[in-house]
Amino acid sequence: MKAARWLLPGLALVLVLGATMRAEDKAGKEVTLKGSMVCGKCSLGVCEKCTNVLQVKEDGKDVNYFIDDKGKGEKYHKAICPAGTKQDATVKGVVTEKDGKKWIKGKVEVK
Repeated sequence: MKAARWLLPGLALVLVLGATMRAEDKAGKEVTLKGSMVCGKCSLGVCEKCTNVLQVKEDGKDVNYFIDDKGKGEKYHKAICPAGTKQDATVKGVVTEKDGKKWIKGKVEVK
């Protein structure tokens, strides 16, 4: 009976540590991410100005990676602005985290 009491908290701890380690695996290392590029202002409504955001499916959820670039000044931004438009893209670069958001700086390839 005592073992059963510790099973649920132990399982929860393992899940939390696993999720944390998965997020830390990308931070500071060069990775290749594939997903859909959208505008952070027009499509997502989470930025004050037009920003390129790569949405990647991870564990069945969309995870937003904000691209550290010139925003609307990039050639590829016109394809994802106005709201509701998106474009398949691959970004190879280094992931960092600022203000609770994931950022990636690197080479962007759009399709």
